[in-house]
Amino acid sequence: QVQMVESGGGLVQAGGSLRLSCAASGRTFSSYFMGWFRQAPGKAREFVAGISWSGGRTYYADSVKGRFTISRDNAKNTMYLQMNRLKPEDTGVYYCAAGNYTSSASHHYDYWGQGTQVTVSS
Repeated sequence: QVQMVESGGGLVQAGGSLRLSCAASGRTFSSYFMGWFRQAPGKAREFVAGISWSGGRTYYADSVKGRFTISRDNAKNTMYLQMNRLKPEDTGVYYCAAGNYTSSASHHYDYWGQGTQVTVSS
């Protein structure tokens, strides 16, 4: 089992940057495929980015490709999401998640953080 806490959210102007962190507890962090999801008010939770167990493979939603970068440091039990050139439509609660499959589907993830709010003003 793994427990996760996100941090780094906040209010930023369009075009700005934020770096989210997801700190995980437990010694099995490296055995999980990790992902970032987000949920805007009134909308379904959507996949943002995913990263393989070793960090060698990364996956992105088309809407963030070229602007966001996912990474992980297994020695620190931490995953990151560097978000550049932010847009108002990036606003939402961002969640980190851990699962056993390479997947963009939320139901394939077993463990979730509590979320961190990202607000991008125009």
